[in-house]
Amino acid sequence: MKPKVLVIEDNEQNLYLVTFLLERHGLEIIPARTGPQGVALAGHIRPDLILLDIQLPGMDGYEVARQLKLIPSLAGVPIVAVTSYAMEGDRSRGMAAGCVGYIEKPINPETFVEELRPFLPPGWKSEATS
Repeated sequence: MKPKVLVIEDNEQNLYLVTFLLERHGLEIIPARTGPQGVALAGHIRPDLILLDIQLPGMDGYEVARQLKLIPSLAGVPIVAVTSYAMEGDRSRGMAAGCVGYIEKPINPETFVEELRPFLPPGWKSEATS
């Protein structure tokens, strides 16, 4: 079974790129365009990994991460911030909110999936061909 990745991202182009890269490697992508939608979806689908933009309208990613951490069925599901927030203190704010990883945008399409490997299920192998 393909690992499920919930991508909470409001920017159409960023969502497209992340989806393209991850699907190419055999991962199932579930998109959410807002924080509240992402929190609701996460509780129903129990993804293997959550990728979270921090700069979301309405409910920012820090609050989304805190809300996700309150859902018992998501205990152990890694949350990785994928964000353009790269100022001093942003990474530590993300970690304090519940993220276990922090990837700055713009992402590097050549290394993005490898950066996520530590957060994917053990034994996961990419389906991409060279």
